[in-house]
Amino acid sequence: MTRQPDAPRHVVATPGDADTVLRRLIRDGWVARDGFALPDPAWDVTGNRLVLHGRITDPESLQLAVLAAARGAGIVAICDADSPLGRALIDDLNRLGPVRQGPAPEPGDGGNAVADLVPEQRALLDRLAAGDTIAAAAAAEFLSLRTANRRIAEARALFGVRTTREAVLAYLRQRGPQA
Repeated sequence: MTRQPDAPRHVVATPGDADTVLRRLIRDGWVARDGFALPDPAWDVTGNRLVLHGRITDPESLQLAVLAAARGAGIVAICDADSPLGRALIDDLNRLGPVRQGPAPEPGDGGNAVADLVPEQRALLDRLAAGDTIAAAAAAEFLSLRTANRRIAEARALFGVRTTREAVLAYLRQRGPQA
């Protein structure tokens, strides 16, 4: 299974924020459904453009939401991001791809591609910018070379560039100077 970079993953604090995000997603062609259980027996539901939404109130709902996201469904979860459950949800979803917190606009709506990178992608791009090879950066970040290449390919797609060098340059330009 390969992660689809366009599957929306949102963690919001209030039902009003969830409604704002859901309206935008429905306008963009996603089908919203309450709850995180997937009735479709097929593993990959990416092509269905299904976005599941609801409250994360316990570890079971957290597991259902993460499983649905892994299967390719979009997620809009109502949860306190600072609670232990919220931090666990965000950590798990970040392993699949970028997670937006709050009703922030999508990248095409003027977002910053650096904010959409997962921590692994940022770490790899930082190491590449410092002169490491992909293999050295992968080893330093305890990733397989295949995973590192996949994360960098996703970053290239996110920045809309064709080469890793262009992705590193775009990353540095958008990231700005480090303090």
